[in-house]
Amino acid sequence: MIDIILLKVENPGCFWVHVKGGGRFIENETEYAKLHEEMNQFYNKSYKGVDEIKPSVLEEGQVCVVYCPELKSWCRATVKSIISCTDYYLVECFLVDHAKSVPVKTDRICAALESFMRLPYRAKKFRLYCTKPVTLHVDYCNNNAELVPSNRWDVAAIKYFQNLLNATTKVEAKLCAVEDESFDVYLYATIKGQKICVNDELVAKNFACYEMEKGETLSIVEKQKMQPTLSPEPPSEKINPALVLWPTLLQAKESNHFKTYAAVSDNTKEIKYKSLQETASHNGVTESNVVLALPPLEKGITVSVQADRKTDSTLQQKTTEKQKELEKGPDKKALCLKLLQFLNPDPLKAIDRHDEKEGFHLNVTSCLPIVLSNEIDPCTTLETAPLFPELRKELLRNQVLGPTRIQSYSWPPIARGCDSVIITPENDPLVYLPPLITFLQSRSCYVSLPSRNGPIALIICPGWKKAEQVFELLEIYTRCSRPLHPKLLLLGLNKEEIKSVKLPRGCEVIVTTSHNALRLLECHSLKFLRLCHLVFDEAEVLFSEANEQMLNILEYYKNHLIVEDRESAPWQIVAVGSHWNKNLQYLTKDFMNDPYVVITSMEEAAIYGNVQQVVRLCLECDRISTLLQALDFTPTNAQKTLVFTSSKEETDMVSKAVENTSIFCMKVQPEIDFDYVEAQWNKRFSSATHAVLVLTDDCMSALRITDATRVVHFSFPASPRIFGARLYSMSANFQNSVEKVLTLQQGEPKAKSILLLTEKSTCRAAGVLRYLERAEAKIPPELCDFIAGVLEAKEDSKSGRPLCRYIKTIGVCKAKNRCPDRHRINLQIDSPQKVMDETLPTSGNVTILPLFIVNATQYFGRIVRKPKDQYTTLAEELNEYYKKASHRISVDTVEKLAVCGLQEENYFHRVQVLEVAAKEENCVFYSVHIKYIDEGRSGQVKNYQLLHLPEKFQVLPPQAVEFIVCRVKPIDEETEWHPKVTRYIHQKIIGKSHEAKIVLTLGNTIWVDPMVRVTRLLDLKTSINEYNVRSEILSTGMGIDNPEHTQELQKLFRNAAVAHEKKDLPPLMHLLKCGTSELAIPAGQNASDQVRPSSPSTPGEVGSSVPTEENDVITDDDEAAQNKKAEDSPQLPYKCFYPIIKWFDKGDIAVMKIKLQNITDYNCKFFTQRIIFSAFAGGKFYLADMELQGNILKEKSACLLKSDEPMIILAKEKEEPWCNLLKHKNPNVTFDFDYLEDSEQKRPFPVGPKKLYQLAIEEEEEENQSSEDSDTESDDLLSC
Repeated sequence: MIDIILLKVENPGCFWVHVKGGGRFIENETEYAKLHEEMNQFYNKSYKGVDEIKPSVLEEGQVCVVYCPELKSWCRATVKSIISCTDYYLVECFLVDHAKSVPVKTDRICAALESFMRLPYRAKKFRLYCTKPVTLHVDYCNNNAELVPSNRWDVAAIKYFQNLLNATTKVEAKLCAVEDESFDVYLYATIKGQKICVNDELVAKNFACYEMEKGETLSIVEKQKMQPTLSPEPPSEKINPALVLWPTLLQAKESNHFKTYAAVSDNTKEIKYKSLQETASHNGVTESNVVLALPPLEKGITVSVQADRKTDSTLQQKTTEKQKELEKGPDKKALCLKLLQFLNPDPLKAIDRHDEKEGFHLNVTSCLPIVLSNEIDPCTTLETAPLFPELRKELLRNQVLGPTRIQSYSWPPIARGCDSVIITPENDPLVYLPPLITFLQSRSCYVSLPSRNGPIALIICPGWKKAEQVFELLEIYTRCSRPLHPKLLLLGLNKEEIKSVKLPRGCEVIVTTSHNALRLLECHSLKFLRLCHLVFDEAEVLFSEANEQMLNILEYYKNHLIVEDRESAPWQIVAVGSHWNKNLQYLTKDFMNDPYVVITSMEEAAIYGNVQQVVRLCLECDRISTLLQALDFTPTNAQKTLVFTSSKEETDMVSKAVENTSIFCMKVQPEIDFDYVEAQWNKRFSSATHAVLVLTDDCMSALRITDATRVVHFSFPASPRIFGARLYSMSANFQNSVEKVLTLQQGEPKAKSILLLTEKSTCRAAGVLRYLERAEAKIPPELCDFIAGVLEAKEDSKSGRPLCRYIKTIGVCKAKNRCPDRHRINLQIDSPQKVMDETLPTSGNVTILPLFIVNATQYFGRIVRKPKDQYTTLAEELNEYYKKASHRISVDTVEKLAVCGLQEENYFHRVQVLEVAAKEENCVFYSVHIKYIDEGRSGQVKNYQLLHLPEKFQVLPPQAVEFIVCRVKPIDEETEWHPKVTRYIHQKIIGKSHEAKIVLTLGNTIWVDPMVRVTRLLDLKTSINEYNVRSEILSTGMGIDNPEHTQELQKLFRNAAVAHEKKDLPPLMHLLKCGTSELAIPAGQNASDQVRPSSPSTPGEVGSSVPTEENDVITDDDEAAQNKKAEDSPQLPYKCFYPIIKWFDKGDIAVMKIKLQNITDYNCKFFTQRIIFSAFAGGKFYLADMELQGNILKEKSACLLKSDEPMIILAKEKEEPWCNLLKHKNPNVTFDFDYLEDSEQKRPFPVGPKKLYQLAIEEEEEENQSSEDSDTESDDLLSC
């Protein structure tokens, strides 16, 4: 069948369509859209000034490209006729992609390039196959009238045909032949849910007749009288009228041509039929899945196996036999049955084929079984699914042709209103939505509920993204049901917003998250008195991330049902997830009534069945000895152990080792008789017998073992599917975890899985650990240490990846083990990048201009420099340059990472090519993925839009900088910001300059806190803080305070600095575990802040937090929390002290004297606005990390010993007096008044290392003659 869209209907012999899809005639709509986009871009650009694209002559039938005002687009067309007018020529053109005839002036006609003809015409001409018009022929001589074939369609027939197609909701076609550029089809129209054949409908209404051969027709209204000479059958025998409508398409080619109805009757006995599979394919019917339900293997547990059709030949054999039977000679009953299928190919009305459901050979490895707590009769087709008819049709319209494997088992119990737990890797809401919607159609089930407004069903999802996905599907599939008025509720923390929530009248389904559900229950508990159905989507995630909220919701639900009078109302809880854990076991035992548990993953079924999981660590060479230690040589009860190996050699080696221990051992190999091994295994053993079977994974399906008590994974399973298949061998000993009363014998595990983990399985060790944790198994400490090393090595391998965006925005990454990005700071990669003439600032206040909003706290923009911004000058020059049309030259060859120009409306931008799409053959234009290097956003453009950019405009580095607002994160443990918060912030800050204080700078990212919109009042010569971005986010109720954000970043930075300092710094600096670097630590949170005293009353104490700058122009009362100490900051491994420092100013230099004696080692590092001094003196370690109030020339600064005391001479960048030495006040650093001299006695200090050394000698001589300095170092220095 081909789905089509009608474009133009002239008559049954000529109607134009678009092929929507089906069979081999699936059209790629994207390709046609791309073609028209290229045509519009080319002709819009070339139309005004280029004559080469004009056709030299115009002739009828010529292919061209014309502009259609109605479509506002350039379209491919053919010339039908040319009309001469007074001043111009008018050409009637047929649009070959739209089936329209439009008059076009000759100046709007262009030649069609070859590249634009690469796709066939989209408008296809269809006509009804074998269906010819009829007319009423009146014979005046014989005084009678009859319908005879005609060459024209009657007006009434055309009108009926058009009305028929206008009333249809879906049109399909079956292609039969192609002739004269027309497609001959059988047309099927769906009207009010019923599918009819339009060909037959016209024949039945006497508007047409079937033409079986040229010049020979059949009509229903023809006389049934047969001539005796033409019919070998008795005249009394009547012809089945259904045979008259039988299309020649389904008849054999070698059958004789029909001469009369008698001939038709004869030839029907010789028709050869296609197989049932082909007929089903023709009618749109697919063979249903065949499911075998095995007997219960354990009390309350059923294993159902769905057969794999691809690996089985039984059905094909049965089908072939039935085909041969039909070929021998079908009777009229079968013929009519097949005709009805052809006339009504709706799969919902296909005939049942229960006789074709045969037994299948069990193949566990190809299709793993399903573990059930109760027996379920699966629905394998939409026909047998427990859904109301309109919903089935809606599923079909959305390309859901039938239930999946898990849906076939989950739909029946949910549709019956039973408590259900569905464990499947499929994260699809359709597992529970269709049966839930079906159950909600039964109004009689809810007559005992209070007559008030409130939901009947509550669907709880783990996050807002999943909630929106479920709500969208709910809206789609409730269109065909009774009005349910579903509502999506995603609320913030604002109590007023929660109190003002109003549900629409008749709202019966609410979709929300666990935190939102609890807030609604606390504030609007009376609105949930009608609640009957509670659905948990991704239940294991809900219980792990919001366990307290989930328990409160369940307690309310349970207590509410007890209090309310709900005798006839249903009570249903549905939990859908991908993993089984103890929380789900608690849910089933305490809140569910005889639940149906469906598990498709055998490894999860093993946890559900209480299989004991054991892991033994060993070397690859010690596996045999470890295996023998794991075997029980003196079992109390009979034991059956399976040992899985990976090769024939391993099987022989293991079997010999086990046989040497006097244990009954068998092995399975391809040359060994499987029946013998199966017979030996199925024998009844005595209580103290231990039988061992060694085999490979490919032998499992042949043996069909389910009663093993032990499974030893001698070779590590190649995949989780293989691991589950091995565990299936113990399914007879699985226990039912949902039973509320367990005997002592039932509580003890009957099945045991032993996994040998060697050094060759390191890549899967993390997954093993997670599985053992969920199985509540005993985890060896060695395994934890081993996996920690594996994860450490895995993290080391990510050094080239970008820093994780969750680490950037909220400080932590929940999926650290699965996240592909880096979770450590790399000082080489993350060093501040260069913009303008210098690197990104690492401290102080900056003016930022957000230009691209990623989310509520992450933006891209520029730093605005004052008084004159270099980028502003560049933008002006760029626009001035491209004003001349001669400068706007398209790039000939687009290369990756090339920098080009791009025009958007009246502005020009610098862009960088990120990726070039693959060029198609004869394609003029192609897409290019670009990045706006001065704004941070990216996009798709065509190659001809990229302009050549001169070198002078490429000198300035990219100006786009990433800004992240600190100390705020989404509510409810979400990791993504809700779009409404992002939209609100986007409207608030986009394109507006803000003042921000830098907290940290890494790479091209700057963390800021606060970020304030400052409005300057020129008349009052003052400024006000209009709003704080962080406060605005909190005011929406969708964000909460995140004080750990900056603390986590500081931890990562210090850990990175440790490795960096160990690698690059001198030996003494290796002791600085706090790690310091000019490019790594911003001034706003550098080591001087970390060692700065917290109060003047404790002058030597060193703090560990990052305090706020006191003299910052940005003030905000809400930022008080920023000044609190970071309690979890890492401590220094060495006790360090801050030395007493005296300093004085000498115009172009500043001199610092470190008051230390008995120095054994010292080091001083100079930076542009910061110095780090460290030394060992008197058995103590001293450290001073100081941020200077001005810039220095680090090449001309020096540190040397003078009178056994360190002296630091700082060469200033600008010769100006310094009122203060440090940017932040420190009581241990004071001005040296002993060296204050009168201005007339001043002499300039020489600058340079050599002259500084000479100066130090002179100063030392003067110092020896003077008295001892009264300010000596106090021993009362507090540790860092």
